[in-house]
Amino acid sequence: MENPTQMHAEYVFRKHNAGHPNVISVFLNKARKLHTTHSWDFLRLEKNGVVHRSSLWKKAEFGQDIIIANLDTGAWPESKSFSDEGFGPVPSRWKGICQKEHIDTGFACNKKLIGARYFNKGYIAKGGKITASMNTPRDYNGHGSHTLSTAAGNIVHGASVLGLVNGTAKGGSPRARVAAYKVCWPPVHGSGCMDADILKAFDAAIHDGVDVITVSLGGKPSDYFDDGLAIGSFHAVKNGIVVVTSAGNRGPEPGTVTNVAPWIITVAASTLDRSFHASAEMQNGLVLKGASLSKPTLPEEKFHPLISAAQAKTANASVDDALRCKKGTLDPKKASGKILACLRGENTFIDKGHQAALAGAVGMILCNNETTGNEIFAVPQVLPAININYTDGVRVFDYIAASKDPRAYITGPETTLNIKPAPFMGVFSSVGPNTITPQILKPDITAPGVDIIAAYSEAVNPTGEDYDKRKSPFNVLSGTSMACPHVAGVVGLLKSLHPDWSPAAIRSAIMTTGRTRDNTFHPMRDATETDKATPFNYGAGHLRPNQAMNPGLVYDLTLNDYYDFLCTLGYNQKNMTLFSGTKSPHRCPKHQQSLNHLLNFNNPAITIPNISPSSPITITRRLKNVGSPGRYTARIRLPTRVFSAYVNPTVLEFDHVGQEKTFNLTIEVKDANELQDTYIFGELRWTDQVHYVRSPIAIASMSDISYKT
Repeated sequence: MENPTQMHAEYVFRKHNAGHPNVISVFLNKARKLHTTHSWDFLRLEKNGVVHRSSLWKKAEFGQDIIIANLDTGAWPESKSFSDEGFGPVPSRWKGICQKEHIDTGFACNKKLIGARYFNKGYIAKGGKITASMNTPRDYNGHGSHTLSTAAGNIVHGASVLGLVNGTAKGGSPRARVAAYKVCWPPVHGSGCMDADILKAFDAAIHDGVDVITVSLGGKPSDYFDDGLAIGSFHAVKNGIVVVTSAGNRGPEPGTVTNVAPWIITVAASTLDRSFHASAEMQNGLVLKGASLSKPTLPEEKFHPLISAAQAKTANASVDDALRCKKGTLDPKKASGKILACLRGENTFIDKGHQAALAGAVGMILCNNETTGNEIFAVPQVLPAININYTDGVRVFDYIAASKDPRAYITGPETTLNIKPAPFMGVFSSVGPNTITPQILKPDITAPGVDIIAAYSEAVNPTGEDYDKRKSPFNVLSGTSMACPHVAGVVGLLKSLHPDWSPAAIRSAIMTTGRTRDNTFHPMRDATETDKATPFNYGAGHLRPNQAMNPGLVYDLTLNDYYDFLCTLGYNQKNMTLFSGTKSPHRCPKHQQSLNHLLNFNNPAITIPNISPSSPITITRRLKNVGSPGRYTARIRLPTRVFSAYVNPTVLEFDHVGQEKTFNLTIEVKDANELQDTYIFGELRWTDQVHYVRSPIAIASMSDISYKT
């Protein structure tokens, strides 16, 4: 068997020149960034710690013996999340290794963490410096342990972060085996995960026999031919392995979503209905709730002077910089012994708290700006601190301005459940449309990614700052990096329950069963909670594992479908070898098809970025029955003032599992003025009154519009 990703990695290293006949493509060894448990209760796999017999957890035996790989910063093998207590022999199909050097004799795999490797030649080629002690799959960052344990960590009782929040930590497939592939290292020019290393890791994971690959990293979107993660994931999917990736943390700007290849599951991040709440209590009786992972001001319930951080500015600092508690802007003579009200933005939460502490502050109230709205984070600050939303932040500054002697204190954190509304989108979560192929909706799905508790490396502190000397076996992180392994864990369950489903079928099952309403039964909102979120925020909706195990119908795809997709993009025979990995690649049609042919790609979502205002368009889809026999009826939801739309046929009858049927969807514009400079959203739903197979629809009249909601 040929080794296509290894072959390509060598090209990335430029060991051959571009003129060599066997060199298909020479592209830059691009750098990529890490995209930084009540979750499973919120996702209804359990309720108050009780797992119902109808839960996907029970049906799939908690992912028993599925193998989940993680491309990240490695793993902390001593974590209880990776203990092999109660595990049987390693599955015989496993072909991997536990790579370790003499320098790290303490690193050991077991029957849970069954494999670990590291890859750094691409990092070194990019200018990264590696010492002998770094040649190990051990996690010296924390990100990899966190993501891997979220996907498939053990059930660990008594997990806590610095002793402040306690509970049970568990992964999505807690009985699965895990393997760590370390591809990320200390950043060079802002990034530490190199395409060459990612490709080698994909190749190793395919060889080793994994079932699922979770990848919480990415870079700016680029053409698939020039995207190492897209190429590596294609080879994995070709081998029946499901690849799950993070959508990126460059939101809320439109067109920022990354990892947009249609053969991978791209995950956005949204909130849970749980928060770590503390209170900031003012002397005038005002009590404001917020998020916190730090101790209370001491002595408890004693009021301390409260000032705006701008009032503590040094002589040469600007008001704006001091208000944001930036380095060198706070005067200890003015800040000492006081609680500072700092404004969110520009520098990190942790840095703001550190600067306040250096200036002698006894606490910090971190106030959201208008952009970040109601999205608040629990962060393990080095001083008593609380993050409050924009509206409450305005109230704090108003109180300071109106009072002659404003005073406050901050309480310690408590876990609060059943928060409403939830979920809503993380403000950081990257947003569509897909800038590489606008006809493919991305992200695909959203999952919990805010304030997620999971295992962490004890080689580092929970804040990642040199001055922080604390250590914790668990930590709370937020990002699409945290959302991605939630989906990967559920994929592990689906692979266990339905081993015959293709990666495309699993992707379809997850997408078509997603929900678009929050726990108040209203449409999901963005982070401000004032604007309705769209499929460009959440894809097909919020993850629903129990529904995904029985979707009724799926939009399946074959390798030839993917090859034809690449052909339509203009890839020639030689280019196709990069993806096929063989000397006899897929043959593209002699006459290149127009980009409109992409509209017929059997994607679970329907995106038409360039509909003609003057003529109707008809697209084709194919549905496969994966459930009981049924009679499905179509229903379209689109604004009738803007479009006329119909499905042919309107009814599909399925007699047996595996049966496939095709339908056409025709859409015509009635009012072109409504389509100017914007996308309009809707949905197509097939139902037999038991299953609801929902596809989001996004339509615009031009492919180069300026996106707005």
